[in-house]
Amino acid sequence: MVTNTSEFIKFWSQFSHPIIMLATLLLLFYVLYLGLQLRYIRTSDKQIRKELIEKKNNNRHYQLGALLLNIIVLGNLGGMAITYVNNDKLFFSPHLLVGLTITGLVTTSTSLVPFMQKGNDLARHTHMILNFCVVILFSWQVISGIEIVQKIIENISITQG
Repeated sequence: MVTNTSEFIKFWSQFSHPIIMLATLLLLFYVLYLGLQLRYIRTSDKQIRKELIEKKNNNRHYQLGALLLNIIVLGNLGGMAITYVNNDKLFFSPHLLVGLTITGLVTTSTSLVPFMQKGNDLARHTHMILNFCVVILFSWQVISGIEIVQKIIENISITQG
């Protein structure tokens, strides 16, 4: 049973990271959609291109992509901090390693933006490949995170039961 404020925070903090990461997955899919719209603009005829440019998907893609970068980096650090605070150690697991890999891929992908703005197609293709890997890994990460949350709930049930 939760006895004081610090125990209350410690207990509920275990669930903040998974909730934020689930919301981040949804944001990730939306940013992907916007990126695909930008790709479609480059390959469509002038009339369709004009209509799509008016929607300003590029600004939303850049802004939400920057937000996504921050959430992923801070979410990774937060997840590790919460795990350490609650267990006095980090668990060396595929979930941790994939989380660190995602952080590296997202930061590398974002660093390509200045080159893409100058028309570098290699940077653009690399950006898309890295982000495709991020989507796959992040989807797996959410599934493995749900398994971790289930273990936490089981441990809570055992200690309270």
